[in-house]
Amino acid sequence: MKILILSRNPALYSTARQVEAAQQRGHEVEVIDYLRCHMRITTNTPQVVFLGRSLKEFDAVIPRIGATQTFYGTAVVRQFQEAGVYTLNTSAAISRSRDKLRSLQILAGAGIDMPATGFGHATRDIEGLLETVGGAPLVVKLLEGTQGKGVVLAETKKSAESVIGAFRQLDANFIVQKFISEANGSDIRAFVVGNRVVAAMMRTAPPGEFRSNVHQGGTVQNIKLTPKERGLAIRAAKAMGLNVAGVDLIRSDDGPLLLEINSSPGLQGIEAASGIDVAGEVIDFLTENATPGRPSDSD
Repeated sequence: MKILILSRNPALYSTARQVEAAQQRGHEVEVIDYLRCHMRITTNTPQVVFLGRSLKEFDAVIPRIGATQTFYGTAVVRQFQEAGVYTLNTSAAISRSRDKLRSLQILAGAGIDMPATGFGHATRDIEGLLETVGGAPLVVKLLEGTQGKGVVLAETKKSAESVIGAFRQLDANFIVQKFISEANGSDIRAFVVGNRVVAAMMRTAPPGEFRSNVHQGGTVQNIKLTPKERGLAIRAAKAMGLNVAGVDLIRSDDGPLLLEINSSPGLQGIEAASGIDVAGEVIDFLTENATPGRPSDSD
């Protein structure tokens, strides 16, 4: 099989590991910067072109689209789909996952449990917005934030009003969520491939920090999920239409709750914590499911 990985940097751990796993299984694999691709949008012969070369020989595409380049990256993925190439995650599913508000609305509609969440616009209605999540302490999240950036813990009503007021002055969109204090600064990343959780890890925030993201200094360890946690992660990925997803959960007194879902989850932390060849699991799924024809990309 000829596999194309869309990634801006072939040296990144996650990209390099997928190249390695594909080659170990006898596949041909190439990494191409999707921002350097352009598209020929024609009626009968849609193409993606890179440095004058039509990328029509590939059997499957693994999209690793950066959060800041979602619009162009998903357009390239969509063009491959129009050309009948199998993509590990579809353009529409990636776009849905990158819109935090939309993804939470979809997941709530699918019956996925999550912390109480509020979304608003006018600063004059802040008090009502805070009441929707039970008041302070609460978490304020920028909708465009990634890797724990743009996430603020407001421990009092006054601090929440101050943070929200500052975000609105910047014309930034945000959500507020109930703070799950009993989690003690820890959350869970479940790595879903197809209909299985192939690996999981617990991330714990460093002292004095509530964000457990590895990019914010969090530590990771292997963890065994409960059947309910495993089922929640699989249902969340399915609701978003993602074949591969990093599903972030938190343990609360009311059971596991979904925090968010990632369509291009990193491999380094999860492989180190679990000792599992997650890259290989992804390639095996691709091999079993990549078939000619146009994949579904309903929106």
